[in-house]
Amino acid sequence: MRNNVPQRMISDNEDAARKALGLNERLGLISLIDEGMRMKSAESPIVADLFNNLWDLVNKTVSGSRINRLKPEDSKNGFRVIEVNAETGENLGRLNMVYLRKPVPCYYLVYVEVGAPFRRKGLGTQILKHFKKFLIRRSAVGILDNIIPEEDPTYDIYLKQSWRPAESIIGNSALADRHSYMIFTPPGLEGKDLKGPVLKLLHHLRRKQTFIDMRDNQIMVQRTIEEFKGLHSALMTYFGDELKKGESTPLMRFMFTRFITKFIAFRRRIESLIGYTGGDSLEQITLTSEVARMQAQSYAPYDLGNGPNLVDGDMKLWNCLPETLKRHPARFIEGLPNYGRPSFTTWLEEQRNACNHVLTIGNLMDLGFDPTRLKEIDVDGQPCIFERIQAKQLPDLKKKETLLTEMDGKMRGRRIQNTSFNVNLPLLTIRDRGNAYVLRRKIAGIHWEEAMEQIQGSPRLRALDASLKLHRMIAGTVKEARRAVSEELKVAEEVLNDLLACFVSWDIKTNQPRIMVDFTDSYLASIWMA
Repeated sequence: MRNNVPQRMISDNEDAARKALGLNERLGLISLIDEGMRMKSAESPIVADLFNNLWDLVNKTVSGSRINRLKPEDSKNGFRVIEVNAETGENLGRLNMVYLRKPVPCYYLVYVEVGAPFRRKGLGTQILKHFKKFLIRRSAVGILDNIIPEEDPTYDIYLKQSWRPAESIIGNSALADRHSYMIFTPPGLEGKDLKGPVLKLLHHLRRKQTFIDMRDNQIMVQRTIEEFKGLHSALMTYFGDELKKGESTPLMRFMFTRFITKFIAFRRRIESLIGYTGGDSLEQITLTSEVARMQAQSYAPYDLGNGPNLVDGDMKLWNCLPETLKRHPARFIEGLPNYGRPSFTTWLEEQRNACNHVLTIGNLMDLGFDPTRLKEIDVDGQPCIFERIQAKQLPDLKKKETLLTEMDGKMRGRRIQNTSFNVNLPLLTIRDRGNAYVLRRKIAGIHWEEAMEQIQGSPRLRALDASLKLHRMIAGTVKEARRAVSEELKVAEEVLNDLLACFVSWDIKTNQPRIMVDFTDSYLASIWMA
């Protein structure tokens, strides 16, 4: 039975502030709501002001957009940029390119990007048409690497703009391996033998690729920081009235929690980016004390248009679960104890907080990850873990499950560098309140990257590492496991790395790896794919 939540009253001041939000700010706030809930969210009184006349405004913005090509001196990091901007100045999309002078004038298209709400409205085609005219005016060759999958409806977007596969000019070449280069030849160069010049250009691009990626990453980081700053400002405006009154509504906690979890995920991800040096400071985004003290809430308010609970997996396990969990999955699961991963327990000890400490949004910011994502529960006498994922990640979960099932069938009992190889399959998936909760058996291990962080951060483990080379043992075993799985399943390692996580044996209580030592060697006790 659905609870009837009173409709929240909006003051005149609050209403005026919210009307001042621009289109991109409104779209940014809506992006914090899970995609699966947005259709019904528009009907919910608590966010109706965000959706009011929204798509009419999007269409008007697109129809009034214009192309703007930045001058080279205005471009960032050597990239030349073509932008699509609304009449109000809001950026809707862009094309980044790099100029190569020799052996023939050439522009390499790094990427075309259109903001998610403005896609499938012809803006991408509009940008490419402008780029085509630009190449014709400059009598320059165009080169791009088409990474659009063949099954994607937009796969032929370049073919429609007179681009053709590079092989039609250079023939079969090792340069085309792992790339899908396409070439645009302007009318001024038609009929000329471009095989030699294009081969040289592709060689040059391959040499410069790391440098191009570095510049691309720098731009991405800068733009994403600006987007986060804009989104933070929009949240502060949207909930300005509540903040002034010192109130903390479920919607407010949910939206700020979503913002922070996205932000800290971005912060962790950019640490491994080529070319990122930290110069684009993330310290530009700080939380007010009112927001930092707010209790974290990772599931949507009940009145945000949630659909029925969906359950998939082992129904025998479902029957073993408490009745309260079955009636209110999200509320029950979120109330379970957080999984005591080493990085979390270390933080609790440093803060002198108890294990049942109620985490705030400021705590998540300090930790750099969300400990509430993993919850411990005993099911039918077996220790298990519930992992919270966004509902939009369910298709990827299905792909994982397919791979893991095949892996379990083909590689059960296998040993990798003497280490026992195991698979931790999803047992049950419950969808509720904008999230999905995945049940797995609790294993005596931690994610291999967290293991490496623990070794680097603990003086005791660093001393152990000096004698046993723990970091090499872990990294080497993980690398070999991935190679073996890739070979057995005939799946590229890049695909496996994107979909699957690798865990290594670890004693949680003593916070150290579980290793086996014999007369000739030392190795991890176990490794898991999940």
